[in-house]
Amino acid sequence: MSLAIGKQLTAEQRLRKGVTDLIGHDEFIAVTGVLMIGNKKIVDDLPTACTNGRDEAYGRGFVDGLNDAEFRFLILHECYHKMYRHLTTWKHLHDIDAQRANMACDYVINLKLAETDACKHGWIKVIDGALLNTQYKDMDSAQVFKLLPPQDNKSGSGANPFDEHDWDGAQEMSEEEQKALAQEVDQAIRQGSILASKTGSGGNRDINELLQPKQDWREVLRDFVTTTCAGKDYSTWKKPNRRYIGMDMLMPSAISESIGEIVLGIDTSGSIGQHELNMFLAEIVGICDQVKPSKVRLLYWDTAVCSEEVYLDGEYVTLPQSTKPQGGGGTDPECVPMYLAEHSIKPECVVMLTDGYVGSWGNWSVPLLWCILDNKGANPSVGKAVHI
Repeated sequence: MSLAIGKQLTAEQRLRKGVTDLIGHDEFIAVTGVLMIGNKKIVDDLPTACTNGRDEAYGRGFVDGLNDAEFRFLILHECYHKMYRHLTTWKHLHDIDAQRANMACDYVINLKLAETDACKHGWIKVIDGALLNTQYKDMDSAQVFKLLPPQDNKSGSGANPFDEHDWDGAQEMSEEEQKALAQEVDQAIRQGSILASKTGSGGNRDINELLQPKQDWREVLRDFVTTTCAGKDYSTWKKPNRRYIGMDMLMPSAISESIGEIVLGIDTSGSIGQHELNMFLAEIVGICDQVKPSKVRLLYWDTAVCSEEVYLDGEYVTLPQSTKPQGGGGTDPECVPMYLAEHSIKPECVVMLTDGYVGSWGNWSVPLLWCILDNKGANPSVGKAVHI
């Protein structure tokens, strides 16, 4: 349909038609479920379009200026923000540099859509001015973010995302709403993959990538840190203190919204790539933002601790950008507990990232989680393990 014919329909009608067209297209059957999540509306006071990770809003004036192929691209763009959970996954990047985080997410999405057959044949069309650069191929938003220049001081190239990202709206959802949304998106992704396979459409590469992880290592990592580390900032009567129950006394338990020091031990023996390191550190920063440790001690190790970086409360948000990995030799995790003992470091917990190809897992006296990369056969003899 041409732009002239499209204007015979209202923006609301075009939105409904655009979603219907996408659902009926072989290449996008796999994202049908995600397309149906949340509310979609046309508003008069929005310059472009926006999503909070669940709901979508489209500016009437902006929509009226797009032809149908461009509008379909826009709807998919907002859908992909939801599918990749950008507004929650990369919140810590937004807190560092909001504009750069917006740009990074858009670069990832636009390149994926530009590479589809539907775009190559003109059924969807990249909107003029959309951020698009092939140098970011196969990167995630954190990797693109790191390559982009800072934007807060307007020192960047002047490029801007064409849509708005409602990070605050995403955070305003209750914990129950966020959890329900994550489950809904995950279910939609899996059902979309099944639907695509049944229709013989060949599936969707992006959906297939999202289905690859069999274990939510991020959830395990988050639960380990939050349940292992507990401070004593204030008391609660909701959980009676067991120490006094035997004396027929009802006393509150001491709990906290912050924790003490945590240690991150990163294997730099040569087998951990930059992509994996960025992914891990980004998740750690997100966890730190929730549990607020008083100190994060980052140790890079191979057969010895090669470097130490310390980040105090409020500083760890810069960790992925400021850290300088060192190492490249063999692999001996025993060097980390030896280092802790030598320097009288007593953390609340230790999280170790490694490929698991080690001769010995070492001797530990602190709560310990191993995040093991691409080595399902690695079974640590001490601590808890999650496979990435």
